[in-house]
Amino acid sequence: MRKHEAGKGKKKAVDQKASDVRDPDNDWSADRQKTVLINGRGAQINPANRFHKQSLVQQEFEGLDEEPEPQVQTEFIPERPGKMINEVRSPDVGMEFSANPYQGCEHGCAYCYARTTHAYWGLSPGLDFERKILFKQDAATLIEKEIRHPAWQPRPIVLSGNTDCYQPVERKLRITRSILEVLLRYRHPVGLITKNSLILRDLDLLTELHQYGLVQVNISITTLKESLRRKMEPRTASGRRRLETVHAISQAGIPVNVMVAPVIPGLNAEEIPAIIQQSAEAGARTASMILVRLNAEVASIFENWIRYHYPDRADKVLNLIRETHGGSLGDSRFGTRMKGEGAIAQTIRGLFNQSRKRFMGEQHWPKLNTEAFLRPHGKQLGLF
Repeated sequence: MRKHEAGKGKKKAVDQKASDVRDPDNDWSADRQKTVLINGRGAQINPANRFHKQSLVQQEFEGLDEEPEPQVQTEFIPERPGKMINEVRSPDVGMEFSANPYQGCEHGCAYCYARTTHAYWGLSPGLDFERKILFKQDAATLIEKEIRHPAWQPRPIVLSGNTDCYQPVERKLRITRSILEVLLRYRHPVGLITKNSLILRDLDLLTELHQYGLVQVNISITTLKESLRRKMEPRTASGRRRLETVHAISQAGIPVNVMVAPVIPGLNAEEIPAIIQQSAEAGARTASMILVRLNAEVASIFENWIRYHYPDRADKVLNLIRETHGGSLGDSRFGTRMKGEGAIAQTIRGLFNQSRKRFMGEQHWPKLNTEAFLRPHGKQLGLF
């Protein structure tokens, strides 16, 4: 059983109904009323795992006896996967293959869609997602084994399709860098998605990859308002630092796409023109946009977060999100889940398209080179 929320009140094991965690409109009133800010974390609760029949929840609170949850150090857990390269079958995300060095993410973004995957590990998508990070130390070795297979056809591999490959622990573990070293050795194309300036540590490898047309970089910029960023994405680089990262990578000639993601109506949608303008000035060639969606447990995590930090506008924001997803906070439908539907979604897309055209024009986003791949037993590799 997983613990639902810390505190000194009485706790009781109760049957966990699937609807308790799958219903985006589920109340979670006790969580909202008793949240005590845990500094440096986006989620403030640990929703019950939807796969567990029972969970340990706090049934009664003891008022003044309640104490804030102590600052818990992040736990890093080694994982031994059998393979690393995942085929992406979603038509929405624009990638064929992805590889994720980490499961869970210390960045702590309150809205993160990847939180739901932590439930498959028997953990909560809430605080567990930020404090229990699984890492794949042998990731580079596994990727090398997979791309050396005679049947492998080189296609861009995106780091990462799930959690950030440059989250804070990468500074120490260097797993992403080791993957880039392998891909450079075989001249294999790669795309990167991050919101962390740590990517600049690997600018030497990215520059070499770019010489063969093998790399594209996507920098996610959600807000330029530091007060919002600190609450919503507490362990990420600031918006200003991300723009500096865009500039440094672009100066090296490497194509950079800025992802305005996620756009949250009533919270950061109004920043779209400023983000695109300043990204273009920093050297970004193109921009893309994803509308927020709050699937499964993420709905309660985000609702708890916004009611704590922005109680005056919480209902407005939540209702606007519902209006873009057919009355629900979440949306799993291919074709609509990432762009939304209805008048509000259409207005947001219009603002984005207008801003992109105004500040970026019709710049070309180059395709990655798949012809430079050095096959282990091919003629090219035999020359060395």
